[in-house]
Amino acid sequence: MTSFSDSKRLECRFYEEPFPELESLVMVNVRNIAEMGAYVTLLEYNNIEGMILLSELSRRRIRSINKLIRVNRNEVVMVLRVDKEKGYIDLSKRRVSAEDVAKCEERYNKAKAVHRVMRHVADRCGQTLEELYQIVGWPLYKKYGHAYDAFKLCLSGETEDVFEACPGMDTETKACLTDYVKKKLSPQPIKVRADIEVTCFTYEGINAIREALLKGQEASIDDCPIQIKLIAPPMYVMTTMTLDKDLGIQTLTAAIAAVADMILIKGGKIDVKMAPKAVSAREETELQAMMDRLAAENAEQDGDDDEDEQDDS
Repeated sequence: MTSFSDSKRLECRFYEEPFPELESLVMVNVRNIAEMGAYVTLLEYNNIEGMILLSELSRRRIRSINKLIRVNRNEVVMVLRVDKEKGYIDLSKRRVSAEDVAKCEERYNKAKAVHRVMRHVADRCGQTLEELYQIVGWPLYKKYGHAYDAFKLCLSGETEDVFEACPGMDTETKACLTDYVKKKLSPQPIKVRADIEVTCFTYEGINAIREALLKGQEASIDDCPIQIKLIAPPMYVMTTMTLDKDLGIQTLTAAIAAVADMILIKGGKIDVKMAPKAVSAREETELQAMMDRLAAENAEQDGDDDEDEQDDS
């Protein structure tokens, strides 16, 4: 039995090296803003402290520090200096490009997912998190570049090959890790959506619109079934659920083209209000709320008509 408290037992940096390398990019959380700069914790290095110097916050003249950086916000920064003996780490925000931010965020999100898996397994198997990283996590980082990529290979049935890099792992830990990876890292369906306006004021009118939308639905493929729903005339929403975001976007793009070809033949037109894109749960909630509100408004109007008819009679 270990003498660590549970909180300490499950604390550990993400990577084998206790400090980041010079000029590397790291994810930090802003803890305090002072005259000298911003005090931060390095999220990938078990929250050791660092400082973003005031002169390293922006390339431009600083008029308001609060517009550049805020407490509790995560930031991508570059490592300028590391004093391992004193524990000083100087960081820069102004030397980080937008491309650097995207790369660092992707690496951090993958490492955070690995960390969640490792914490769970360490807790279930009665190990310290650092012990598990020494046996499993860091050997996988060394062999595969990122432990997340190794875990993904486990999902495709290559578990035994992957864990050859971890000779010190026992059977119980391997079983627990494999099971949790399959539960938490299995691909989740993504919703891809597009918003379109379709109108036709010729003789065929609504029939032409219906025919055009059916042509759009016919662009469905097995991995990307398409649904088209009315938001409110003439606005329609096209959606598909897929494991492959790019394939979903391509499929909806083809569906929009099919709708356009048909409606133009019929003398109508199409206006793409929102091009195909992966949407968040919040955006879907907002869409559903809008559709519910419009439905309620239509119901009220229908009710008003009924009352008017009764009054007329």
